[in-house]
Amino acid sequence: MTARTHDTAALLALISYVIVVPPGKMTLATGLAAVLANQLGGIAPDIDQPTAPLWRNIPIGRYFGRIFGALVGGHRFFCHSILGVAVFGALSMLLLQFLQPIMPNIDINFVWVAFLTGVVSHLIMDSLTKEGVPWLLPIPYKFGFPPIRSWRVTTGKWVENIIILPGLIALTTWLCATNYTTLADLIQRQLIK
Repeated sequence: MTARTHDTAALLALISYVIVVPPGKMTLATGLAAVLANQLGGIAPDIDQPTAPLWRNIPIGRYFGRIFGALVGGHRFFCHSILGVAVFGALSMLLLQFLQPIMPNIDINFVWVAFLTGVVSHLIMDSLTKEGVPWLLPIPYKFGFPPIRSWRVTTGKWVENIIILPGLIALTTWLCATNYTTLADLIQRQLIK
């Protein structure tokens, strides 16, 4: 899937999580950090390719991206597995714990969940593509949905652009509209504090 599809899917997953498991106490800073972390999580598994946004935005990043990609087995290998999710989870929690002293009003646990929600949504969306995802590494089999490969989506083609992305946007809009009161109360509680 393309980055904009992953971004939209990550946001949809975060909104769904907030509706199902409403956070008790949250500051505006936590909410903003969670959305940022969620969007980063939505593209994080693609760090295994040299054309990833991270590598494009640092000097000689494509060189480092090629080295990193080779170390993790290439695109849609380690970073696109449950094992990869565990490593992303551990490293992101370490980073958040390190940063906690400079951001004391941010609930790092919620930000961490938002990040991992984005990462998992990335793997789910990539499971819809022809390539699939090796969820169970070290077993190298790539799983996809539907199970028949020819019925799956080709990244960046018309099914993604005309059906999946608009469908995700419509579902996000519908979810926000049908849960307006819950989401408005959450935002209002943040602004009052």
